[in-house]
Amino acid sequence: MAPRSRAADAPRGRRARAPPAEPSITQELLETAFHRASLANPHGSSKPERDRRRAQLKVVRASATVGRHLRLEVRDLRPPAVGEFEQELLDRAFGPGTRERSLARLRRAEERIRRTATEAEREVARAAGSEELGVLVRRFYGRLASFVREVEPDLARARAMRRFLKERPRLEAGAPRLVVAGFPNVGKSSLVARLSSARPKVAPYPFTTVAIAVGHADLGFDRLQVVDTPGMLGRSGRANLAETEAELAVSRAATVVLFVLDPSGSSGYPIEEQERLLARWREEFPELPIVAVETKADLARRPGATLAVSAKTGEGLEELWGEIRQRFVPRGELPPMEIATVEEEPPASSLPAPRRSSRARSPRAPREPAA
Repeated sequence: MAPRSRAADAPRGRRARAPPAEPSITQELLETAFHRASLANPHGSSKPERDRRRAQLKVVRASATVGRHLRLEVRDLRPPAVGEFEQELLDRAFGPGTRERSLARLRRAEERIRRTATEAEREVARAAGSEELGVLVRRFYGRLASFVREVEPDLARARAMRRFLKERPRLEAGAPRLVVAGFPNVGKSSLVARLSSARPKVAPYPFTTVAIAVGHADLGFDRLQVVDTPGMLGRSGRANLAETEAELAVSRAATVVLFVLDPSGSSGYPIEEQERLLARWREEFPELPIVAVETKADLARRPGATLAVSAKTGEGLEELWGEIRQRFVPRGELPPMEIATVEEEPPASSLPAPRRSSRARSPRAPREPAA
């Protein structure tokens, strides 16, 4: 006999209660603001004076709480937290200009709340009694709630964008970056684990890496950021978000690109397709240094391969490091200075005689010997 559900055991005519819905962003924010305002307990010599100060504090606390929360919601969506690379990622994931429009609307809402609070404070100062004070505070609460509800979609988008960026590592501004790229399952993550402190997920199926991952390595003169990227198939106009993120890392964030080729065939992608993507990138980014390396040398090795490595056995890693180091210039390194030639000092006879100061005393005559 099948077990009866709880709904069947409930008395007839009564439905099982649904779990309570989570409060919306607006509701959560307004409840926090109004609660803080309700705790106002000012001092005063008389009850009318205390009532007026309490009304003023409610306006100030409620508006300040909402304004602070609005600023916190967008704090990580402004420079320097969002650079060119992060901006491109957000545009691809949420639509071009979404971040700017949401930030602008939230900024206008904060300005309107500030102006409305200033007007409410003036009205409270002129109010005749406690009844009028209550009307003014409730009116301000209503306008405050209206402003917040208008920007609830922008608050939701701001939170989604912050989560999106939080799931991705922050790239250090100005530091050199080695972006490891190539087709799926060609051994990029295994190579990144060998070259840096990163420990990316490695699996025998394609698209193991779904977002960029960053490790660090020592260049000797600087700290190198090693960026592992999702696999790319070179599909123009049909790339998914992970492929788009990989291409943006190459075009916007890379100092040097390490393009990984798998000649063994174990990745499932012909070497000819991989080389076409490599050729396309070299044509599209002529100023970007691209180092091509063949992986899985323990499985297969093409004749004449100049740079072949195996992340499994460590074969060829020293040669690869040498090739990588040659492509980086230390930060702050200046071009050689032109040394000006110094003319030889002329002989002493040709030097002009030193000018005597007008204050110089003339030599005294020798004294006569005393008798």
